[in-house]
Amino acid sequence: MNRKKITRALVSVYDKTGLVDLGRSLEKHGIEILSTGSTAKVLRDAGIKVIAVEEYTGFPEMLGGRVKTLHPRIHGGILADQDDPKHLAELSSAEISPFDLIVINLYPFTQTIASGAQFAECIEQIDIGGPSMLRGAAKNHNSVAVISDPSQYQQLNDALEQGGFTLEERRLLAMNTFRKTAEYDIAIADWLASELNQSDWQAKVWHKISDLRYGENPHQVAAVFSDPSNNNGISKARQHHGKEMSFNNFTDADAALRAAFDHTQPCVAIIKHANPCGIAIGSDIKSAYLAANACDPVSAFGGVVAANQKVSVDMATALSEVFTEVIVAPGYEAGAIEILAAKPSIRILELADYKLAAEELRPISGGLLIQESDAISASGDDSANWQQVSGGKISSQVKSDLEFAWRSVRSVKSNAILLAKAGASVGVGMGQVNRVDSARLAVARAGERSKNSVAASDAFFPFADGLQILLDAGVTAVVAPGGSVRDAEVIEAAKAANIAMFFTGVRHFSHA
Repeated sequence: MNRKKITRALVSVYDKTGLVDLGRSLEKHGIEILSTGSTAKVLRDAGIKVIAVEEYTGFPEMLGGRVKTLHPRIHGGILADQDDPKHLAELSSAEISPFDLIVINLYPFTQTIASGAQFAECIEQIDIGGPSMLRGAAKNHNSVAVISDPSQYQQLNDALEQGGFTLEERRLLAMNTFRKTAEYDIAIADWLASELNQSDWQAKVWHKISDLRYGENPHQVAAVFSDPSNNNGISKARQHHGKEMSFNNFTDADAALRAAFDHTQPCVAIIKHANPCGIAIGSDIKSAYLAANACDPVSAFGGVVAANQKVSVDMATALSEVFTEVIVAPGYEAGAIEILAAKPSIRILELADYKLAAEELRPISGGLLIQESDAISASGDDSANWQQVSGGKISSQVKSDLEFAWRSVRSVKSNAILLAKAGASVGVGMGQVNRVDSARLAVARAGERSKNSVAASDAFFPFADGLQILLDAGVTAVVAPGGSVRDAEVIEAAKAANIAMFFTGVRHFSHA
């Protein structure tokens, strides 16, 4: 295997992690080191021989360090094709020596903006010389090996022991370098767009976590990627136990987390095929789980469970009696994981801090839809702002159930109807092509529990027929957005049944 010997290196790094050990390794292998500013000082202080870039170029740093490596003697040495006699002749006539290795990492721009620094400070952390040298070396990887992160130092040491990098290894290093500079540029462009309130351009980076066995179906290839700028999503959950997560496990776990965290009280959501088969709040997490499971225990079999609080030993004991694909929660009390892990296949996930993403991205053929996430935060989601359009004064329990039902129906695929009683869903109708069928489905699943329940509809009733199904089943109060041209007809039906109906003015369609 042909390896290219390294005899001359340029080292200029902001992150000094492992720098001294790297310098000693280069020195051990007889490699001449050129360096800049603070990097050169660290190496010299460790007794490592270094040539300062300004000594080599004959040109001092200027503009507060903005210009130090932007010089023909540096970039000529990086970009020269060492297999091209003309290039080598030009270098010789200009008294330029080629580089075989570039070790550079960049100013911490993303960390600076994340810290809330002022605009001017953020601008100063935009690296210019670093990306230029990295890109030049990556382009010229036939001649130059490029190291862009301290995590690659061990790979460099291994290569030095073997006599240098192969061409294939240099190509991989170049690929990783172009990825790094692309991410860096995207971060800068995205930050500036945010500062200027510009939304006409979008770019995003995802890092692959792992391949999945398959996608939604066995014939589909799939993988899971992670957003490095977001530490709150399901892709960042820690798995304590169980089989590998599948594509459908991830989508259902994400939906379950969102449903559970729409509530501030102890809440458990059980999801099956992206729809809730049970959501409930309780005085503690176990009671919430039991109430959620009671909504539709047949569908809950093989479901995905999310809790918005630590899983207690009592909840773990109850859940262990039901076949469950996934459990995800912010944490687990001592002993809870051991109880759950008695089931060999259950996937036990921990996500310490869940937060709904600000935006949702949805691919379409030839493009992408981007929208603000539908959070439970709009003014109409506060019951104090609801408009009561029929019925008299309601009890505090009915009001509480209406509030619970309204928060919960957001997680149901449209057309969505959710019946609730005592802080728990008792019947859910979802994903139908008309609201009448959704009302029928919710009532059928609730059975006798429909009596004296409350109902939430994610969108307005276009006619009174859907509402009438709920009234006939014994629903005593309803909350819906309102806004139909036939609202008057719907209100009259509610008044005729002497039930309380509230309009929120906010719709919670969910089509994904």
